[in-house]
Amino acid sequence: MIGKLVEDRVKAGKQAINELYNTGYYGRPKGDVLELTLVEAAYLLYKNRLEIEVDEKTLTFQEFFTEASKRQQFFELKYIVYKDLRERGYYVQPSVTDFRVYPRGGHPGKTQAKMFVYVRSERIPMLLKDLVSQYSAAANVRKQMVLAIVDEESDLTYYEVKIADIKGSMDALPSQDEPVPATMLEDRVLVWDKDASHLLYENGFYGKPLDDDRLQLSLVESAYLLEQDIITIIDGTEGSILSHERFSGIASSIDPDFMRKYITYVDLRSRGFVPKTGFKFGTHFRVYNEVKSLIKLPHSEYLVHAIPHDYEFFLPLMSRAVRLANSVRKQMLYAVEYASGIEYIDIGRIKM
Repeated sequence: MIGKLVEDRVKAGKQAINELYNTGYYGRPKGDVLELTLVEAAYLLYKNRLEIEVDEKTLTFQEFFTEASKRQQFFELKYIVYKDLRERGYYVQPSVTDFRVYPRGGHPGKTQAKMFVYVRSERIPMLLKDLVSQYSAAANVRKQMVLAIVDEESDLTYYEVKIADIKGSMDALPSQDEPVPATMLEDRVLVWDKDASHLLYENGFYGKPLDDDRLQLSLVESAYLLEQDIITIIDGTEGSILSHERFSGIASSIDPDFMRKYITYVDLRSRGFVPKTGFKFGTHFRVYNEVKSLIKLPHSEYLVHAIPHDYEFFLPLMSRAVRLANSVRKQMLYAVEYASGIEYIDIGRIKM
């Protein structure tokens, strides 16, 4: 069977519609012509089901592959992904989202596509706004969004991207008759009162005991408890009482990510979660669904990293974060603040 290379398509005759489209859903029929994308044509050439001509010359696989790479950006990456999906038993059709993938047992005309697959090189950073745009395109038509990332050795890793609507089970703040005095010393806050220290630690998992009687709080925990009128904070150097605004300013000078972390912390607490530092995992927070006992501390469900709107994903770093989260049985979430609130982007490895 012969197809002719015309710009960025390969066009074959009526016989190809019967033998390629009707049996394998390759290409798209247009009248009596089957129009194949360069990726589809390369795969069929590789499978010896198609010959490709240009200017009456029959191209070898090497010649066609080289020519296709000149005519389509990222052709090589898309071919690698297309071939992998086809050989895993999926029907695949090229689309504006790189590929539409049908569930096993389904095909065009019988079932709806299951996934939109986007192809990326590990070498090329990915803007958050592009990721969100691609997710929205998939979600609007109820499709699963999948990133297919090709590394420098042409190995593939697939990631599902979705928005996580998360909710915890933790009770509200511990009640206090009046705010408890605490002191800011350098980059943390100390609660001196024994009873208040025990109450905060044992009923909400706030802070970490300095000793049996005193509690040390992180900057985000301190700002949250200050805003909720659970504590007052005294500047350890000047002896003045710090307003929430003043404390936040000092905290931001210590930690440039403070406000982004704080907004995420407040949102997680409002959803019934217990956020604690995720430093050991290279993230802002590890997050517990509920903490009933500190003697037998439960497993944390999420790792959460707060990111700005102009965030750029460097894919090797993203891969490392997701793999680490999976290895410790957690989900990796990225928290982004919008006018409507915090949105959590869940990125996780999947098996195809």
